Order: sequence, then structure tokens, then C-alpha cells
Amino acid sequence: MVVAFQYRVQLIELIKVPLTYSELYRAGKVELVTLRLAGQLLISFSLAFWAGLALALPFIVWQIWGFIAPGLYPHERRWGLPFILGVGFSFAGGVLFGYKLVLPTMIPFLIEFLAGTVTQMQDLQEYIGTVTTFLIAFGVAFELPILAIVLTRIGIVNHTMLRKGWRIALVAIMVAAAVITPTPDPGNMLLVAVPLYVLYELSVILSRVFRVIPAAEQAILEP
Repeated sequence: MVVAFQYRVQLIELIKVPLTYSELYRAGKVELVTLRLAGQLLISFSLAFWAGLALALPFIVWQIWGFIAPGLYPHERRWGLPFILGVGFSFAGGVLFGYKLVLPTMIPFLIEFLAGTVTQMQDLQEYIGTVTTFLIAFGVAFELPILAIVLTRIGIVNHTMLRKGWRIALVAIMVAAAVITPTPDPGNMLLVAVPLYVLYELSVILSRVFRVIPAAEQAILEP
């Protein structure tokens, strides 16, 4: 948080980038304002918290792994580093996907919904909170393959179960995509739904690869 706080201005400018895709914003017809005396300070602390949490995520995951590792077999502990790297890269990939592909189309649509009939003064704190929540949701959604591996290894799910439930998963993903993207056009919804379903299929594959093989079957497979 201390490191991120030093770059609070740069972080605000980074979060404002999706707004620049709106013609109304470029024309100066949309302003970002703060409505509270301590609004700028609260925004800075909020950004520092989330950015600091993102920076500390690998260390947090390492501590979680250190807690559960003593209960695992030696051959399972060797997955510690890949697990930590997988969590970090998956979260970063989800955030990057939402920031680069979804927000630049979603935010201009919402801003220009009434074609400039209404003069907008966007509350900076609310805007940053919405964008941050959206990016975190995408980062968490991209953790689905890692979650599938963990649940498979501890015996809660398996690839057969996931394969049979693809219809339910598809409906759930479409509903989630419709909620995440408040725009009515199907293009933006599919832009969210397709990657999420690809992640589900990847989860099925990884669940099969990392499945727990019964001892009897393992004895047959071993020469």
C-alpha cells in the first residue's frame, strides 16, 4: 500500500483511460468530479489498498500454500510454485482482459446512452469503485482453472462431473455475462461469455490431467 500510494495519481490516470474512448469525454462534455471534502484522500487510500493487495497477492498465496502444504504428500507439494504462479498469472490475465477489451466498449456505451442529451458529472469515487470491482471480478473469474485443479486434487469434483454439467455452466456463464456487461447488445455479452466458457473447458481438461488416480488403476498403469 505504501508503494502504491506514491503512484496514486498515475493509477487514477490509468483507470481513466477507458473514458478516453468516449467521444463525449474527448469533447469535454463529461467531467469527473469529487463531491466530498475528503473524497480525494479516500480515493487515494482505496486505490492504494487494491493496488497493494494485487502486488502482495503472490506472497499471500505463498502463505496460504505454506498453511496447507504440511497436510499434503511430498509428490503433491512440488506443485506449490506452479500453483502460485498460476494464481498470479490467471488473475493478471483476467484484469488485463477486462481493462483492454471490455471496459473500452462498455464505458463509452454507458456514457453516450442518451447521445449527450444529459450533461454528465461523474463522481470519481463511484467511477473508480465500479471499474475496480469490475476488474477484480474478471481477475477472480480467470482463476476458474486453478480452482478446478485444487477441487479435483482434494476430491470434491472430477472431469466427468464437469463434463456432464457443461449445459448448466453455459447458462450460468451467459447469465453472469449479462450481469457483468450492462450493455444490451449481444456483442459485448459474448465478448465476456466466450472467454469464460473457454476457461470452463480448460478447467475440464486440467481436471482430467490432475485427477487423483485410484491405487488399483495406478498399479495397472505402472510397469
